[in-house]
Amino acid sequence: MRFKITQQNNNEHNDIVTAVAWTASNELLSCGDDNRILRWNMKGEPVGPVVEHVDSYCTDLAWYNGAKGTASVFAVACTDGTFRLISGTGRVEKTVEAHKGAVVSIRWNHEGSALASAGEDGQVKVWSRSGMLRSSIVTLPRAVYCVVWSPDADALLLASENNIILKSLQAGPKQMQWKAHEGTVLKIDWNPLNNLIVSGGEDCKYKVWDHYGRQLFCSSPMDHVITSVSWAPNGQYFAVGSYNMLRLCDKTGWTSCRDKPSSGSLMNIAWTADSTGVACAGGNGSVIFGHIVDRELSWRHINVRLDEKNKVHVQDVLSETMDSFDFRDRVIEMSLGFGFFLVVTSAQCYVYNIQNWNTPHIFDLKDSVSFITQSERHFALVDLQTGVMVYNYEGRQLSTIKFPGLRLEFLNRSSLSLSPDVVSILDRTQPKLVRSFDLVSGRAISEPLEHNMEIQEMALSQCGSAADRKVCIVDKNRDLYISTVHKHNLMKLCSMVDTCMWNDSTDMLTAVADRKLLTWYYPNVVYVDRDLLEATKGCKDAVAVGKLSQLVSFSGSQVSVRRADGAVIAMSVSPYPAMLYQDAEKGAWEKTIRLCRFVQDRTLWACLAAMAIHGRELHTAEIALAAIDEVDKVQFINHIKSIPSEQGRNAELSLFCRRPDEAEQILLQAKLVYRAIKLNIRLYRWDRALDLAVLHKTHVDTVLAYRQRYLQQHNRQESNKRFLQYAQEVSINWETIKSKIENEKRKESELPGARPYEQ
Repeated sequence: MRFKITQQNNNEHNDIVTAVAWTASNELLSCGDDNRILRWNMKGEPVGPVVEHVDSYCTDLAWYNGAKGTASVFAVACTDGTFRLISGTGRVEKTVEAHKGAVVSIRWNHEGSALASAGEDGQVKVWSRSGMLRSSIVTLPRAVYCVVWSPDADALLLASENNIILKSLQAGPKQMQWKAHEGTVLKIDWNPLNNLIVSGGEDCKYKVWDHYGRQLFCSSPMDHVITSVSWAPNGQYFAVGSYNMLRLCDKTGWTSCRDKPSSGSLMNIAWTADSTGVACAGGNGSVIFGHIVDRELSWRHINVRLDEKNKVHVQDVLSETMDSFDFRDRVIEMSLGFGFFLVVTSAQCYVYNIQNWNTPHIFDLKDSVSFITQSERHFALVDLQTGVMVYNYEGRQLSTIKFPGLRLEFLNRSSLSLSPDVVSILDRTQPKLVRSFDLVSGRAISEPLEHNMEIQEMALSQCGSAADRKVCIVDKNRDLYISTVHKHNLMKLCSMVDTCMWNDSTDMLTAVADRKLLTWYYPNVVYVDRDLLEATKGCKDAVAVGKLSQLVSFSGSQVSVRRADGAVIAMSVSPYPAMLYQDAEKGAWEKTIRLCRFVQDRTLWACLAAMAIHGRELHTAEIALAAIDEVDKVQFINHIKSIPSEQGRNAELSLFCRRPDEAEQILLQAKLVYRAIKLNIRLYRWDRALDLAVLHKTHVDTVLAYRQRYLQQHNRQESNKRFLQYAQEVSINWETIKSKIENEKRKESELPGARPYEQ
């Protein structure tokens, strides 16, 4: 991936260009020391002046796209201490006296409801959209060279001297400050999607920080001062500008490409909303345009590359064939997976089946797409006006996902996930919530999943039935949890997680944690038998991937991990669990047993035991549990097999899976009241057992008798008033009780369909 640089032969500006900004229609505004504001098109060609003459030198420019029905405006910071609010047509709406000395930096918040300004006087102020002063945030002894908003717009990040300062807009939180560079910090930027900060300074270095001020990356010294840095809106990469130098860097810091335009120092960098291009303000009066080309994707045996001529090249490694596709409009996004290749241009979406490249499904788009995600049967497009639009691979729209407070500009791989039947979205306005929606209707399918800490990443499983759909989350402490989508029950899997990913064809989950590659071959085991969780987990040393690595793909038994330096490391997990999934889905349990006996691996046996219990295949479960020496569990499985009714066996399996309420419900629905009462007695839930006996007017004496025996064994006296009351009213006769129990067992065995368990 690299920039294709475009530059005019003759500079339109007569002096240094200080700032650039993109409009909603992908036009560029530029301002400089020639007191003019110019407009440019996407191709890098000048369109004409927006403002012929500004009464002062311009230092910064910030564009805000108004909501539908409102006008778009931009703010221009000036050296005379004012900033000007100017309409899209070039009319000066208001001139605001803001600072003593030059206004150095100006920035709209993400909603466009407030404007922050920083000046040479060391002050940082917040203004309303109409230019009214709301508050003076801070006064520093030195000039503030840059100001940016936090992702949730409740704090400002400042660059002053060699420090970066995080100042909350609220009265309570304490100001945070850290020394960022050896020289003056000139530029900073904070991306709302990945929550990372990039900074550049006079020490000729650029650095990446997390929002706590911990350094994640530091570049080697450049030849000249770093004059500009800017995140791409998608949070995947950022640009760095210096004297005659433009770099494209991954979010972890490594450099993807370096260009040397004849521009002088790049004073400012602005990205297009779709993250496909940049514009740079040159110190020699030039305006530099860069478009990202040579983007590459790969999935199994298919490789895809977008070249600088807007042509997509597809290579099939297995058949050794090549195909090329031309597109009339500029390609914005591409996605490859699940046997389909998606290309989104500025006007249309193309859906290719990798089995037939000649006849794509094509449909028109209303607005520019910012993100694509895929599942086995559907894909979703995100644009900033419509919402999350779900389509099938024939190009037919199924639904549009929206809810109050949805921030479409914050959606990415970590906050939006798609499965064959569910869409889940991390609510950035309430980061402890994950909301799930039905694909077809677009309606919420359950109450939001709520965690007790902020969630930073989430992903849906891709395989299995809708009832077993699971979501994994990584919270602020980097702890990994798993839960079912329809019935929320968060279970912790591990800590210190860098990255995690579901397998694309099975229910396996892998994660890089504490420099190890951990793979849960059957994560559903936490809801079947948590004791087997460690036995079903694979662990491999992953020191080579280092810190801040990211999982790129997990297909079959192959895992690809991108290191912090950009290198992709190929790793593998055991191929046998995937084979186990295939046979279990077909109900070929004898085949799964033969596979485990051939491999002779404890992990595989444990996976089979959990799968068989979940599938209510008791014979296979008994063999698998015996193979891993779980004697107590084998005995319980044999006990379940001796129960004559299917409902009774299902209830005992639910009890085995630690779901006693579900077990009781199964028994009551089948009118096996005695079994429901005895279930609660075995669990020492005496009050519930008595409630059921009284409600159904049966076996009250049974409950009292077992309660009496329990107290005698522990040398204790009855203290429960309800039991004392019923003990006076009901006589206890063990012979009568045993006779009633035998009668209940006989009636159960005579139920329609009741028969011994068959292998």
